[in-house]
Amino acid sequence: MKTLYLECNMGAAGDMLTAALLELHPDPAGFLTRLNSLGLPGVQVTAAPSVKCGITGTHVTVTVNGQEEESLDAAHAHMHGHEHPHSHDHHHEHDHTHEHGHSHEHSHHHHAGPHDIAHILSHLDLPEKVRSDALAVYGQIAQAESHAHGVPVSEIHFHEVGTLDAVADVVAVCMLMADLAPDQVVCSPVHVGSGHVHCAHGVLPVPAPATAHILQGVPTYGGQVQGELCTPTGAALLKHFAGSFGPCPVMQVGKIGYGMGKKDFPSMNGLRAMLGETPDTQDSVAELRCNLDDMTPEAVGFAMERLLDAGALDVYTLPAGMKKNRPGILLACLCRMDDREKMAKLLFTHTTTLGVRESLCSRYTLERAQETVETPYGPVQVKKSSGWGVQRQKPEYDDMAALAQKHGISLEDVRSAVWQSIHKTL
Repeated sequence: MKTLYLECNMGAAGDMLTAALLELHPDPAGFLTRLNSLGLPGVQVTAAPSVKCGITGTHVTVTVNGQEEESLDAAHAHMHGHEHPHSHDHHHEHDHTHEHGHSHEHSHHHHAGPHDIAHILSHLDLPEKVRSDALAVYGQIAQAESHAHGVPVSEIHFHEVGTLDAVADVVAVCMLMADLAPDQVVCSPVHVGSGHVHCAHGVLPVPAPATAHILQGVPTYGGQVQGELCTPTGAALLKHFAGSFGPCPVMQVGKIGYGMGKKDFPSMNGLRAMLGETPDTQDSVAELRCNLDDMTPEAVGFAMERLLDAGALDVYTLPAGMKKNRPGILLACLCRMDDREKMAKLLFTHTTTLGVRESLCSRYTLERAQETVETPYGPVQVKKSSGWGVQRQKPEYDDMAALAQKHGISLEDVRSAVWQSIHKTL
């Protein structure tokens, strides 16, 4: 499975995501040419090598009418002695509503609402999937700002997020995702920074309210770095594209990209993207085990049935030598990660054990499906499995046994009829 893993040890912003994904692209120069010919007025996107902590990556710069946009919030932060961690998009992008006044340093620095953003995107020469992704990203930001400011989405006016340079970032990431076309995107826990930032609203905690709202349900952490490491744009892009958040899966990495910020820190100020292959079907399960030497076979069987009824993936027993030379059994239950506590409770309820051991396991599985095959004796369910270069089919025993008993024939007669029906459909 083609997998993209995003490592956000120094947060995320639109320009850093663009740069990291650009390094994975088979034709970076051609992509930039295509991006710059979309029709964003006055916008020019360039990429240049950048070295952080001895590691070479790419820094992306967006200019509008020949000028690189500087954040009003970043200027305020500088006036208050607050060192802001990044420039361009990895900066304070907090949006404003009708209630707030504004002052701007650049003539192109305007305020745009959701309808204005939709209008801009509707006039760009984009595939519909890219356009819908970009609209969804801005929709998340608008909802977050609406929640933070307590006003309807229709009254939200984007400030930094709504300027043309940020539109270029969002569109670039959506285009790169479409070109790279990963089957799944996995993201690390997101470093959001710490402390506070100065913006047009005043002093805000890190992460800013809009960013915190977007990142609900996403594993995040702070740290020693003072400042806002994850911007609303970066958060919305991660939330939209990442199917899961956690450690890097087992994967065969083919390409690695580094998207660098502008500031220097003791840690590499960059976002790393890794593109590679992961097993088609790999997941994690829990194995719960307990030793028993004072239960009847009937009671053990009853406990096994309760575990299976509750959704255990498998339950089995093994002979075990116990204390005082007593013969006993090891009872094991395989279950999904979310079912661990439920299964442990059932083990305590239905067995005499005083303790349950737990092991977390990665497992490789085949894709499973089931279909009904018609035979002269009646229908039989057939289990199918595939993956890892293997294809298998197995008739359901209970169905075959029921038909054999009903027609007074052998189990092998029914099995042969099933295989004949399967071969006719091939």
